Amino acid sequence: MQHSNRSTGSSAVSAPSLEPWGGKELVMPLAIFALTIAAYAIGTTEFVIVGLLPTVATDLHITLSLAGLIVSVYALGVTFGAPILTALTGKIERKPLLLGLMTLFVIGNTIAALSPSYEMLLVARVIAAFAHGVFFSVGATIAADLVPENRRASAIAMMFMGLTVAIVTGVPIGTYIGQIYGWRATFWAVAALGVIAFVAIAALLPNTLKKAPPASILDQVRVLGSGRLLIVFAMTALGYGGTFVAFTFLAPILQDVTGFSQSSVSLILVLYGIAIAAGNIGGGKIANRNPVKALVGLFLAQAIVLLVFSFTAVSPVLTLITLAALGFLSFANVPGLQLYVVQLAKEHRPGAVDVASALNIAAFNLGIAIGAWLGGLVVESPLGLASTPWIGAILVAVALLLTIWSGALDRRASPSLRVA
Repeated sequence: MQHSNRSTGSSAVSAPSLEPWGGKELVMPLAIFALTIAAYAIGTTEFVIVGLLPTVATDLHITLSLAGLIVSVYALGVTFGAPILTALTGKIERKPLLLGLMTLFVIGNTIAALSPSYEMLLVARVIAAFAHGVFFSVGATIAADLVPENRRASAIAMMFMGLTVAIVTGVPIGTYIGQIYGWRATFWAVAALGVIAFVAIAALLPNTLKKAPPASILDQVRVLGSGRLLIVFAMTALGYGGTFVAFTFLAPILQDVTGFSQSSVSLILVLYGIAIAAGNIGGGKIANRNPVKALVGLFLAQAIVLLVFSFTAVSPVLTLITLAALGFLSFANVPGLQLYVVQLAKEHRPGAVDVASALNIAAFNLGIAIGAWLGGLVVESPLGLASTPWIGAILVAVALLLTIWSGALDRRASPSLRVA
């Protein structure tokens, strides 16, 4: 609490022009809002490529399978770049680090907009992904330190709201821009968002932010040595990534299989984004009491809906209904998975709970990479585009089996859990 008060005071000094409108009380929410803007920009650049894959593939004269790797490469950049770069940048002051990350983000998206070739576009995506991974590793800690202790969870949720809003608005708007003005215009727009986030961070964040003890590579290796945590990381990668086998190629599915026009895709992505936002909130409430029980039900429903999508994709009306259900389920498992890994880390690696949480975020992105890569293989195979949903269902079914197994191990270790 004392630190929070010191931060508040320092921010009032660094932003005196805001004091007439409430001084300390106003500066803190605005500082967090700066993080929210950055999260919005990062969330948009991660997922907007999904709506642009057909456009990018046509313009760069590549196959849909190769275009899908643009999604995989970004996710892999986050997966492996985040833990390594977070450890390496641990001694850098927080505000200069965030400003450097947003500069890297702008550079990555600017290179993407200027990319003359597919290979250069991949390099640009990796650069942006490095900024993504480190930002979310340190951003949550900063958001928590900007407010009193009893408001930390709300502060972190407000920052991550940028991701949710990006899926609901940034992705469909970016897709629309790309379809009208070309995919490069979308990356220019995202780079502009990065500049706005840079200015907001520079103006609103306090100059004196507490540095959390950096997680070393050795700490991360110790967490990866826990078999129980590895099971949850696999649940995360397969359960979350299963949807991306189909979601990565959602735009071509909607156009080539369902028969929607290109202009309809951005509107459908709005529907999907709203369902995702609802799922994220609903999933948290469902998983509060018993995350394992909740995950079993969510993964089962997710696998069934993906399987059903293989049959409903030929019907416009049924596709919209199925996508609403799939959008809700695809992100509803996120709170439960994150809560479960924290619970297990407290039991099996109590000195590295934050590291375990960060590695689970890496597992989410590894799942995206696996799903997009596998989807590309399916698209190029005799199975074709329409088979991506049921292939994704198989991955989710494996996550379901792992969840049941993990729950059984929990009950064996703690017999009292049998009544839960």
